[in-house]
Amino acid sequence: MNKWLSGQKRKAYFTAAVAAAFTVAMVLYPEQAFRSSLSGLKVWWEIVFPALLPFFIAAELLMGLGVVHAMGALLEPLMRPLFGVPGVGAFALAMGLASGYPIGAKISGRLRKENLCTKVEGERLVAFTNTADPLFLIGAVAVGMFHSPALGGAIAGAHYLSAILVGLMLRFYGRGEPSFTKEENKENLFRKAARELYRARLADGRPFGQLFGDAVRESINSLLFVGGCIMMFSVVIEVLTLSGFIGWASRGFGAVLSLFGLEPGIVEPLISGLFEITIGCEVASKANIPLFQQVMAVNAIIAWSGLSVLSQVATMVNDTDLSLLPYIGTRIVQAVLAALLTFVFLDPAQTVTAPVQVQSSVSLMAKLGQASLLLLFVVLLLLLGGILLGFFGRKIVFFSVRKDAKP
Repeated sequence: MNKWLSGQKRKAYFTAAVAAAFTVAMVLYPEQAFRSSLSGLKVWWEIVFPALLPFFIAAELLMGLGVVHAMGALLEPLMRPLFGVPGVGAFALAMGLASGYPIGAKISGRLRKENLCTKVEGERLVAFTNTADPLFLIGAVAVGMFHSPALGGAIAGAHYLSAILVGLMLRFYGRGEPSFTKEENKENLFRKAARELYRARLADGRPFGQLFGDAVRESINSLLFVGGCIMMFSVVIEVLTLSGFIGWASRGFGAVLSLFGLEPGIVEPLISGLFEITIGCEVASKANIPLFQQVMAVNAIIAWSGLSVLSQVATMVNDTDLSLLPYIGTRIVQAVLAALLTFVFLDPAQTVTAPVQVQSSVSLMAKLGQASLLLLFVVLLLLLGGILLGFFGRKIVFFSVRKDAKP
């Protein structure tokens, strides 16, 4: 008991000391803190808010209207054997791929609140459906930071493939735990989906006007918190830079990484990316290191997603019994996988050390259009696969024969 109290005291003292030191640093560097906070606000207002708000509202509406429940009935035969999650997990995966952090976690948390998945299944969903979106990967990072649309495929490919690999590995997590599987019956798959949609709509019961208003309010509240995280962590990184901490850590870890053939300059982007994904990627794109190592660092940073996104995920699942430990562990695993997958998508012989110039005549809008079409194609394949598995599955048939029928 004394040890427990002692541990709690140490935690309380340490947290208070860190908060006080951070506050003192902002007082010592008020101008720099204001500029970094304003920079974070600009990123949130001009990029994050308009990009995520429609998806947040749409997710809330589809949940209330029962569309997600119908999708779960259709895709259960696909998602269960592949990822060990119910069919409604396909909705979290598709929305996560389309709109990026942290909507995958938000939908997963909502599915757990609605008792559409078990605790273990919810933790699996949070861990691999919370991904970056194509607009950020190709538009912001490849084109905006590296000035090379050609790098979009290497960055997006490594990120999405590593996420799918993590999802496949997670089906072994909590394998002994009971799964949320409804009683199978020999029923037409589309009829079952329609019945689930109607049942969920009756259970919700809100008129569409109220549902829409609740969706807008809930989405704006969530995005206000996201904006606060981006602004605060922008200030944290600036304070750590001004205090010399990042420079000191870069020199220390750089000496260790040089033993493995990596440039010491890769450390500063990784430390910045530890806190905030956008700033870490920008620092990596400007680092005086070979292009291949720049992309490796970016892939690892995007997969890890930063403490800023981690705090957003913690808030999205705050009202559930989901643990963040599996999410944190899989972020580390995916960061390693994404860095290693750089070898698959990019030639290690690249030695460019300056920011890359545009080497492709394809326009940004064309690239984004290709990415969106590819994403839509993947989602349609998932839907088609679930329907086909439903047609040919042993436990789901589309006609029944009465036992008392005469030959």
